Amino acid sequence: MSKKVRVRFAPSPTGGLHLGGVRTVLYNYLFARQNGGDFVLRIEDTDQSRFVPGAEEYIFTCLDWCGLHPDEDPHKGGPYGPYRQSERKSLYRQYAEQLVKSGHAYYAFDRPEELDSMRERFKTPNNPSPQYDHNVRMEMRNSCSLTLEEAETLLEDGVPHVIRIRMPENETVTFTDMIRGEVSFHTGLVDDKVLLKADGMPTYHLAVVVDDYLMKITHAFRGEEWLPSAPVHLLLWKYLGWGSSMPQWAHLPLILKPDGNGKLSKRDGDRLGFPVFAMNWTDPRSQELTKGFREIGFLPEAFVNLLAMLGWNDGTDQEIFTLEELISRFSMDRVHKGGAKFDFEKAKWFNHEWIKRSEIARLKPDVKKVLENKGVPVNNEAVLEKVIGLVKERCTLLTDFYEQSKFFFEAPAELDVDSVKPKWTNEKKVLFESFVAALKSPNGHASFEKWAAPELETGFKKLATDEGIKPGEVMMPLRVMLVGGKYGPGVFEIMETIGKEETVRRIEFAIHQFIK
Repeated sequence: MSKKVRVRFAPSPTGGLHLGGVRTVLYNYLFARQNGGDFVLRIEDTDQSRFVPGAEEYIFTCLDWCGLHPDEDPHKGGPYGPYRQSERKSLYRQYAEQLVKSGHAYYAFDRPEELDSMRERFKTPNNPSPQYDHNVRMEMRNSCSLTLEEAETLLEDGVPHVIRIRMPENETVTFTDMIRGEVSFHTGLVDDKVLLKADGMPTYHLAVVVDDYLMKITHAFRGEEWLPSAPVHLLLWKYLGWGSSMPQWAHLPLILKPDGNGKLSKRDGDRLGFPVFAMNWTDPRSQELTKGFREIGFLPEAFVNLLAMLGWNDGTDQEIFTLEELISRFSMDRVHKGGAKFDFEKAKWFNHEWIKRSEIARLKPDVKKVLENKGVPVNNEAVLEKVIGLVKERCTLLTDFYEQSKFFFEAPAELDVDSVKPKWTNEKKVLFESFVAALKSPNGHASFEKWAAPELETGFKKLATDEGIKPGEVMMPLRVMLVGGKYGPGVFEIMETIGKEETVRRIEFAIHQFIK
């Protein structure tokens, strides 16, 4: 019987969640759901010097917004907790000591100044940044170069030390990546990574192996930037005697800058004017704000959809996928090996498509919030629903609903008079005065007895024709009167929605503005 699929996302609480991190969550989540497995969220906070207050809460809020809910995490708990590495500190030393006893790791007592001296002594033009590896190991102060008695004395005296893996000098280690196929490494090119720090906290290398083993993780998906660490992790699985339990790995392609030249960073987003974080993040240390997709007006469904397509497709031309469709269609063998260029215009296209396809009820809470945040009162839910239906195809971002619909709820404060004045005539003024008179006395003009867009359009155009004016010549002035500018849905739908009294008031106000 095959083991139950268990995947994990293990972020460090050091700042905002980059869209690459959310994509890693998404691929883990899709794989788990497709295979009836568990999705685990584990907080890797072993590096306390980089811990940022509020970052963990931010991660949970992001995933909640995206609709990617873990089965086990520090909040929900689960059978393999705790799910914060800082709360698992007591677990790790025994495994580090086990590695020392088996000869696969060693104690290193080097002081910072000794490490600096080593880097200077062994620096060459071909090796400007020497590593702590098999080439220098015996020149340093560790339990490989010291006698057993010397090392034991230092330990008994409580001299600060770390535990480092002892990388073999001349071996090749190989594993099969779910995306890249067979990948091999020469161990002599890898340094003796620290496994346990002087404060007793594990580094990522030890903690990720121990936790994946104890939490029975079956598949580990992470960014390709972790590929150079793979030989260390492979050997740790082997040296700890857990080789048969090692998860299947997949190293996901990078998300690249729009020009394809390197990994997309926060700095690139700031420079090019688009977000790279899921949600707004304010760094508590610098108070610097980094904009997020949520705040600029993306729907979470669109954000998840566009992330899925950054490095994957299902082999068809389909681009719009619900989360349920992604779960049924996703497969790791369709994930690309090469990096995916991030295109913000394409990202906005996804959002526009999702806004157009979304039900009015789905959009209503977000649109109402956008309007109210701008000080536009929304007192009539039925009107709001009608307005959303009229303008949603014109909106790329949720924030666009403000410009596209504010005039339904309050008269425009300013009119684009300059676009009307060059062709404004007394005849047109008379037409609009007649129109107002007809609206005020509908019984005197049968065309306006029913307040509905089709009848209003028929009546207005007939009135213009009767006055000897082509209807096309007065449509733009009518729009400016109602909206304030040359935009918006059909003018007669606008009239129907804002009502007769407000329509009359706006036209009368505008006539005076045009003849100044």
